[in-house]
Amino acid sequence: MAVEGGVMEAGLLEVCLTRRVAASPEVVFAAWIERKHLAKWWGPKDFTNEVCEVDARIGGAILMDMRSPEGEVHTMTGRFVTIDPPHRLVFVTASIDEHGKPMFEVKNSVIFDEARGGTEISLVARVIKTSTAAPEYFAGMSQGWCQSIDRLSELVGRL
Repeated sequence: MAVEGGVMEAGLLEVCLTRRVAASPEVVFAAWIERKHLAKWWGPKDFTNEVCEVDARIGGAILMDMRSPEGEVHTMTGRFVTIDPPHRLVFVTASIDEHGKPMFEVKNSVIFDEARGGTEISLVARVIKTSTAAPEYFAGMSQGWCQSIDRLSELVGRL
């Protein structure tokens, strides 16, 4: 996933969040790597995932087409770097432009810790590569992750 320019040129962007959800680490971890679950919660509120392909192994690919409520499709590709069930997950994602080129890459590191009544999720999403087209998308990154984790929490509460 080659992307023009480095993060240092555009300035570092990182989202960190910690949330507690009412499900075991095993259930929460599965929701991150199993297509049938991931497609239901990934992305901001009211987005749908018409394409959700997940090859949950180190080096395995991720492909998502997220559709906004207005009908815009945002394609994301990625690959798994670390899979340590049910404790830790690291994956790199790239947002793809209309020409099929990555606009930016994000390294996502997620830790799942057993907590009273469920799981504490600690997420760090760090932009590692970017292009000149990317900054307009960064403004919603934190809000998008918060809404995604809200959706995840609702889902795992029903599993």
